[in-house]
Amino acid sequence: GDYMVTWLWGGFSVNNATLNRFYSFHFIMPFIVLFLVILHLMFLHEVGSSNPMGINSNYNKIPFNPYFSIKDTIGFIMLISSLILICLLNPYLLSDPENFCKANPMITPVHIQ
Repeated sequence: GDYMVTWLWGGFSVNNATLNRFYSFHFIMPFIVLFLVILHLMFLHEVGSSNPMGINSNYNKIPFNPYFSIKDTIGFIMLISSLILICLLNPYLLSDPENFCKANPMITPVHIQ
């Protein structure tokens, strides 16, 4: 309860230490997840996945490289190319309509009130 909150916050209130901890965690966590995913794929590639039927299916395996790696690379390139094409041809398609309203510092917008 209270001890855990104090330990997590780094004090009795949210302060600079809390922000540093959460930012560090936010920065390090994707690298840890990436390492675990690569480790999982390496073990899966070496050992293979388990079969609920208990039948060894070595004859049915397709090597990951080059077949699936090329397929994934082509899919990634197509996805990024389509996103770049959308951003270049129609840059306002994915933007918020509020961006086109003239800003008035004296009036609070309706959606904030």
